[in-house]
Amino acid sequence: MKKQDKITVGISVGDLNGIGIEVVLKTFEDSRMLEFCTPVIFASSKVISTHKKSLRLETGIHGVDRLDKVVPNKLNLLNVWKDMVEVDLGTPTETSGEYAFRSLQAAVKALKEEEIDVLVTAPIDKHNMPTEKFSFKGHTEYLESELEGESLMILMTDTLRVGLITGHLPIKDVAGEINAALIEKKVQIMHDSLKNDFGIGKPRIAVLGLNPHCGDQGLIGTEDDEIVKPTIEKIQQTGKLVYGPYPADGFFGSETYKKFDGVLAMYHDQGLGPFKTIAFGEGVNFTAGLNRIRTSPDHGTAFDIAGKGKADFRSFKEALFASIELFRTRSSNENLEENKLRIRKESKKQY
Repeated sequence: MKKQDKITVGISVGDLNGIGIEVVLKTFEDSRMLEFCTPVIFASSKVISTHKKSLRLETGIHGVDRLDKVVPNKLNLLNVWKDMVEVDLGTPTETSGEYAFRSLQAAVKALKEEEIDVLVTAPIDKHNMPTEKFSFKGHTEYLESELEGESLMILMTDTLRVGLITGHLPIKDVAGEINAALIEKKVQIMHDSLKNDFGIGKPRIAVLGLNPHCGDQGLIGTEDDEIVKPTIEKIQQTGKLVYGPYPADGFFGSETYKKFDGVLAMYHDQGLGPFKTIAFGEGVNFTAGLNRIRTSPDHGTAFDIAGKGKADFRSFKEALFASIELFRTRSSNENLEENKLRIRKESKKQY
């Protein structure tokens, strides 16, 4: 790979007392990873050194104080703060949440200003994030507030992509949120992402039902017959290959998901439960629908194993590779569209 082909990957470290920094350092222990991208960690050299010492890791770090000093073929570290921060691995604290936010805030600012090409986020603990600065249910909602577009959380592998029509909502609130406009919007976001970010010309999308057995003809709820099914039929009239609703249990149990490019689940656990059963440790969380690429591993802070050297870095590594591939595919499609517009304009001038 040529040096100029590399993209710059920004990395927010997540909760300082979780496994985020460990999986980042383990990923780049293999120096061959630097052939694929130019990584930049947003944190501080003191915190990273504390983790390296505790975990007995020898990953090389190149510290910089400005992003224009980032060096290819190095694991760069942008010093976002100079404070002496207490690290207590395995224990969530107000301090670890505060500096998780500082890392994320700096990385998102760089992403917005195109100083980095993509963002990969390590896990945060929402309960100890500073509430006056981070009044969100998670990364997805925060990123939507900072970037352009409307978001769709997609958990993905090479062969399975599951999006959520509703996100971090209590079960008691889900049915009240389901309506035709929301379903249409999420289908459109997934359809556009499958085309532009994954390069799938005519994506096939499955929509899961809300109720068990899709309501069983009204015996277990009427939402699937009255809202979901008519909305899918309306969307089909636009030419999109959208099908359903499918009962979630049989859909995953019979491996019907393998026939589709994307799956839309009605709520969090309906989609993520089966996904993590099929692909846990190898899955990637992708925030589709926004004007910048962000991915993350499919796991949380794992405080119970933090500092013990047991963290599996495969999902973070997959998130890194996914961010690169998504960026390249989207950029390629954007260039293609720009060329088409230019050719059309030039053709019109000839007449």
